[in-house]
Amino acid sequence: MRRMMAGNGFGAILLAGGLLVGGLLGGCANPAADQAMIAQNALVGMPKQTLLSCAGVPERQATAGDLEFFTYRSNRLISYPAWGGYGGYWGYPYGGWGGYGYDVTSVDCEATFTLRNGVVERIVYGGSSSGGSRLGQCYAIVQNCLAQVPSQSPQPSMAPAR
Repeated sequence: MRRMMAGNGFGAILLAGGLLVGGLLGGCANPAADQAMIAQNALVGMPKQTLLSCAGVPERQATAGDLEFFTYRSNRLISYPAWGGYGGYWGYPYGGWGGYGYDVTSVDCEATFTLRNGVVERIVYGGSSSGGSRLGQCYAIVQNCLAQVPSQSPQPSMAPAR
């Protein structure tokens, strides 16, 4: 009996730990980054006119043979409060609480659309930022264009059930 109760307690601890880890990892999710990744496939086939209408005039463009390259750029600065060093605002010998300052982070994305015969063939993301923060910033470029793409999810049938 004692062994059975210990096993149940251990199982409950494992379950609670699993839920905690799952919740923490879920909190790290970046829906904007997910949408930017979806856009790399969803916008393939989009006509040039629609791209220019939803994304605007590109920052740079180039042509090579029958290919056109449109490059869009998006960036933002994010500031976080941070504690500084010894002394604070009052100085020696009264300080010691640390000064207040800001940590500043720059997030950027460069999205290059490759067009062949006036149709989007490929989208490549780049920039100096890395990971989900860059992809999240890339979403700012493709957000309006994603709204132009019909939903890829299956639609319920309006036919009566048999």
